[in-house]
Amino acid sequence: MTITPVLLCGGSGTRLWPLSRKSYPKQFSSLVGDESLFQASARRLHGPAYNAPVVVTADAFRFIVVQQLESAGIKPSAVLIEPEGRDTAPAVLAAALHLAAVDPDAMMLVAPSDHVIPDTGSFDAAVQAALPAAQAGQLVTFGIQPDRPETGYGYLELDAAPTDEVAPVPLKAFVEKPEVARAVEMLKEGRYLWNAGIFLFSVKTIISAFKEYEPELTAVVQASVDDAKKDLDFTRLSPEAWGKAQPISIDYAVMEKASNLSVVPYTGRWSDLGDWAAVWRETAKDGIATSGPATSIDCNNTLLRSEVDGQTIVGIGLDDIVAVAMPDAVLISHMGRTQEVKQAVTELREKKAPQAEAFPKDHRPWGWFESLVVGDRFQVKRIVVNPGAALSLQSHHHRSEHWIVVEGTAKVTVDETVKLVTENQSVYIPLGAVHRMENPGKFPMVLIEVQTGGYLGEDDIVRYEDVYSRE
Repeated sequence: MTITPVLLCGGSGTRLWPLSRKSYPKQFSSLVGDESLFQASARRLHGPAYNAPVVVTADAFRFIVVQQLESAGIKPSAVLIEPEGRDTAPAVLAAALHLAAVDPDAMMLVAPSDHVIPDTGSFDAAVQAALPAAQAGQLVTFGIQPDRPETGYGYLELDAAPTDEVAPVPLKAFVEKPEVARAVEMLKEGRYLWNAGIFLFSVKTIISAFKEYEPELTAVVQASVDDAKKDLDFTRLSPEAWGKAQPISIDYAVMEKASNLSVVPYTGRWSDLGDWAAVWRETAKDGIATSGPATSIDCNNTLLRSEVDGQTIVGIGLDDIVAVAMPDAVLISHMGRTQEVKQAVTELREKKAPQAEAFPKDHRPWGWFESLVVGDRFQVKRIVVNPGAALSLQSHHHRSEHWIVVEGTAKVTVDETVKLVTENQSVYIPLGAVHRMENPGKFPMVLIEVQTGGYLGEDDIVRYEDVYSRE
């Protein structure tokens, strides 16, 4: 029997700020390897044993999801759009109800989209070992063999220490994130596994469990799925019903109440990359992790990361330090305090600093842009348009624009005039002119945009036509 992966892709990952932000969270970044965490997760659950995935994500990420899957050569069976985040229980239930309408006997593997599991073969073996129990009506979770007294994870308690056999065993209890002393004791006892938040069960079994333990939640999520609307290749869950769903995790909603639980111990490498210390553990060589133009001199247990082309970061004589440089923000933290980055984001948000949530690159359905220089009455942007993509037909009330093509060819519309603009050519867009740019080529098109005017906000756009159905 093939399994349908359900990829949860709506979190913000603030502990990995400044690389991970609300507008572009960590799952879409290449933190480990060349692919994004989301792409690696989708590829791990792709092949003869798996059906096309169902992705549950937020409206702001829908085009990023599709673009990254397409780049990985994977076509989803459905992309469900949550009207707003409600934690994992409503998301999992919505996916189950969606699948039930097609195949009530389907098996679903629920997985976060931001975990690192390098050994795909070992993970596949664990999933296959869990399959008979899930087919028999068990709710199967996967537990990670701990290698340190971690306080950032919840735990799964077993009756006895697991053996080397990869097979489901009874789950005694869920354990909340412990204090350090208790985490040390649990590691010594050997009966505790980290809760990976990965689950395998049949659609019928999980829906039955939700009906038993969360009937009110089941009713509102069912209504949201029943009233969902198609939007291009997306399925938008109904916001009216969805807004009545109480935020709750699947652990609290179902797993901690159910009696038909099993856990498959997994001894392979795993990380949820929950903070920069975790990234360091996954990428360090001889205690040093560098990424981008970064240089380490006489450092120990240090992570140096530059996310800016042409901007070098140099560490000299550092011990237990994390330093991450972005175009608009720099993080410097002691390695042992990286869990507190979330607090820093909260303080930045209270100060209304845009860096708290907004990513320097603004990703759109057609590509992305970034601001290079911003003045009182002008702004300079770099705009990248994907092959075959087009911006909306639009006008502005408060600004005019100059476009200079630096790579590729742009098809430009200005009022009634349509023409091709090639490299080193430019075009002027007067204030109020109805205009659009398209990339008719097979490679990304890059242009520099110079805006001038009294107001340069992104909301100064009047759209007349849009291939992505944006308002």
